[in-house]
Amino acid sequence: MIAPQSSLHLAHHNHADDVDDCCGGGASCGVAPRAYGEVDQPRIARAVREILIAIGEDPDREGIIETPKRVAKAYAELFRGLREDASTHLSRTFEQASDELITVTNINFFSTCEHHLLPFHGQAHVAYVPGNGRVVGLSKLARTVEVFARRPQLQERLTDQIADALIEHLDAAGAVVMVEGEHMCMKMRGVRSHDARMTTFARRGIFRTDERRGAETVQLVRDLAARPRC
Repeated sequence: MIAPQSSLHLAHHNHADDVDDCCGGGASCGVAPRAYGEVDQPRIARAVREILIAIGEDPDREGIIETPKRVAKAYAELFRGLREDASTHLSRTFEQASDELITVTNINFFSTCEHHLLPFHGQAHVAYVPGNGRVVGLSKLARTVEVFARRPQLQERLTDQIADALIEHLDAAGAVVMVEGEHMCMKMRGVRSHDARMTTFARRGIFRTDERRGAETVQLVRDLAARPRC
């Protein structure tokens, strides 16, 4: 069994983002044209207004008149990962001569299913072996998860993207990623399976070429993720 060099349980990190709260643009929606990169918030607000009309709501009633611009601003934040690159975080490494396994478990994430634009959320568990004597700060791993979570997503793709980023940008010798998620598209609609939970895995590098070592590491990550939190 491979022993981890470090294992930390990380709480969800709420970033202090620079948000433009001005809402003076667009005659029909009152939303400033830009708050997050190139997101077209007025266009989102117009679309949300049309949705409200389509479902039989009155978009001009008091309780809902501001909803289009609120949704536009929320979407700009929820999908900001489309304008971020994981290399920004994983390239900030420091020297540490080690070829032992490093794990970070219970990284909370929130994402949006691309099929129904409903949320899914859960925990990502990351393990990697440094490739060239370079390691990354633990918060950067949580930020990497968030880069890919803040996009229209599939959980399977989210898992693969995190693992691929560790190999590509951190130059890790190997990586194992496990993601556990609860999907509102199953809980709120369709089969309404309230207790369903999805688990996905990705193995890269030495954990893919060495089947035994890969299987041992997957089991270790599962065990660490299942430990009671303090």
